Amino acid sequence: MVTVKAIYNPKRMTEGAGVSIQRVLGFETRYECDPFLLLDYFGSSSESEYMAGFPEHPHRGFETITYMLEGQVKHTDSTGSSGIIGPGEVQWMTAGSGIIHSEMPLSDSGKMYGIQLWLNLPQEYKMVKPVYRELKREDIPVVETTSSQVKVISGKYRKRDGGMQGLYKPVDIFDVKLWPDSVFDEVITPEFWSYKYFLFIYEGKVTVANDPKPIKAPCGVALSQGSIIQIRAGESGANFLFFGAEPNNEPIAWHGPIVMNTDAEIRKALEELSNGNFLK
Repeated sequence: MVTVKAIYNPKRMTEGAGVSIQRVLGFETRYECDPFLLLDYFGSSSESEYMAGFPEHPHRGFETITYMLEGQVKHTDSTGSSGIIGPGEVQWMTAGSGIIHSEMPLSDSGKMYGIQLWLNLPQEYKMVKPVYRELKREDIPVVETTSSQVKVISGKYRKRDGGMQGLYKPVDIFDVKLWPDSVFDEVITPEFWSYKYFLFIYEGKVTVANDPKPIKAPCGVALSQGSIIQIRAGESGANFLFFGAEPNNEPIAWHGPIVMNTDAEIRKALEELSNGNFLK
């Protein structure tokens, strides 16, 4: 039976040009949550806390997966790609060898909420060509049961392939909505026993396995390895991101927006940023 291995309470901070975020996973958890580097829950119902957005900034060595819950964000980058995603949509950016991009909110509903996940690339793919992809709401498969609604963003759930797959690393990402007092009851097959699985609860509260203590949103949860998952929603239901992947089990050298395997690679990237040779 899969149980709770660790709980990650978010830390409130400001990023970008002044966006209020809650950091769930970060530098301190990089090895225990390998291959997931960072998880930010961002946004607010006050435009002053998010409209400044994330102006141009560099990335190298990993992927950013942005999932919008409310509001819209416009992406532009150094490859010439651009796009706008709204509620229930995904931007998946492979920074690879290096990219400079911006993520700027568009004022429409008066509020903006979303989740950004950083997925570390294995060493052999650190310097691949940057790629930007979008996944629209209508292209995300939805599996309905008597207890839940599961949006299959990536991976496979009950024989349904996700709307988008990792280019260099397989990853399961499901957005799960549980009805009140219902259970997400699943079997992990042997081919996925090497995966590390996590939850990010963003609405409501849940209990895991036989632990009666409720975990309230917003909160991150690392799950133990096992073959049976049982996650029960509280009386008001719950929404959570369920995600997992096989660890890279490699050294992690991390400086701000650059994640490599050695300090020498970090120094090289910073030198290239300063001398204008960062983009390949």
